[in-house]
Amino acid sequence: MLISEQEERGRKFKLALRAGLPVLLLIGLVAYGTFWKGNTFTFSLSTVIMIAALVFVTTYFIFFLLEEDSQKSLIDPTTNGYNYTAFLHHYKTHKPQALSLLILDNLTTINENYGTREVDTMLRSLIYQLDATLAAHDIARAIIGRKHGAKFLIGADTDKESLQRAIQSFVTDHPSIEEIEIDLRFDTVDNFDENLEKTLDHIHDRILATSDRQRRKSDAHPSSVEVTTEQSNLEEEIVQAIHQGRLLFTFRPLFQVKNGTIDTYEIAAKLQLPNGQELLPRVYLPIVNRLGFGREYDTAILKHVLAILPLIDERIAFSFNLSPFSLRNKEFQARTFDLLAQSGIAPSRLIIELYERKTHHNLEGYLKTLESFRARGLRICIDNFGSSNASMEYMRHFKFDMVQFDRDYVSHLDDRSSHAILQSMVDMSRSLRILTVAKWVDKEDQKKKLIEMGIDYLQGFGIAKPLSEEQLINTYN
Repeated sequence: MLISEQEERGRKFKLALRAGLPVLLLIGLVAYGTFWKGNTFTFSLSTVIMIAALVFVTTYFIFFLLEEDSQKSLIDPTTNGYNYTAFLHHYKTHKPQALSLLILDNLTTINENYGTREVDTMLRSLIYQLDATLAAHDIARAIIGRKHGAKFLIGADTDKESLQRAIQSFVTDHPSIEEIEIDLRFDTVDNFDENLEKTLDHIHDRILATSDRQRRKSDAHPSSVEVTTEQSNLEEEIVQAIHQGRLLFTFRPLFQVKNGTIDTYEIAAKLQLPNGQELLPRVYLPIVNRLGFGREYDTAILKHVLAILPLIDERIAFSFNLSPFSLRNKEFQARTFDLLAQSGIAPSRLIIELYERKTHHNLEGYLKTLESFRARGLRICIDNFGSSNASMEYMRHFKFDMVQFDRDYVSHLDDRSSHAILQSMVDMSRSLRILTVAKWVDKEDQKKKLIEMGIDYLQGFGIAKPLSEEQLINTYN
């Protein structure tokens, strides 16, 4: 049990005594004076007034204490650690020898891709596992609190190095909690100001000095969705549509330059609401992720893909996007492999597209996850290649089956720099035996230049028009 929980339990017990004893004494005195002092009891106006007054005073007294209890709680309601006010009191009273600031650097991303219940469970588990790690390193009775959001405070009566080692051990041993990947940063001090805010600002500046500036910039602007009655109704309809599998697929053909055939289709998905309205991903995906239905949505995508593939020619493959957050979830992995095994479809007909703007902090573990999909025969494609540093970092460490170049390069082939960079990426991919895809090819001169570069696949209105699900089945049944 956390120290904060022990102290909160003791505080509530004392509060119960403060409430219980006077109430019992009051009831006893009134009962004695009204009911038992005389030999007979009769209802009278004075008796009724006395009982009513007793009930009112008791109720008001208990209400007053409950109100005081809610205002003076020591516990952060999400994590069960100390809230900032209680931690500040301990800081001033006990003056710990060492103080650490622990920052959950990717909380914004987590909030965008998981539901509130999952995030709260992860944050509470983080505190308990951190407390267990500190205890395992013989740091007894450490106080753990939460300032706000992603900032956690740890105070301990131990030297700075011991606390630093214990928290480093926790960070190293916990790349994820409750199957949610976490990115933790921290620092520890032992010479600090009496003013806690100044101390925390000092530690925070030290953490930022060693942080990735680009990551801080991208995480500094969390997305927000205005909550209105209309928005709430839309959320319900989106969840209902996912549960019912109301997905509308459009199939964009990929033309294989070498053979002059189309053997792969990239899937673009829309969601159809129960009222028939069609929503684009940019509208519903932020809501899906915020509500924590990302894995359910990706499972619906996968089920729909597996339902269509048996209806068409076996030489046709589908390329479609799945969220990296789903792929990194063990439950989703197991469900994917089970569905694939039950379908009897050749796994190579499924090409999973990935698009990540940032390099995953636990890159080694993530690449092992991707390799587990490839080991089952599925193919992995990196989308929008060249749009971020993450693309190149992944390419250095993982053998992708296919890359789809960022639209900007294809749209600016007349620019010498864009042309040269794209040519170098095509040559690099060819040397690594990775298939290349250029999308948004709308003009004949684009097509000629890309073929001269050695691109393997072309896609766009200048190549072939997209097909609906019905058109696809009629063409390849």
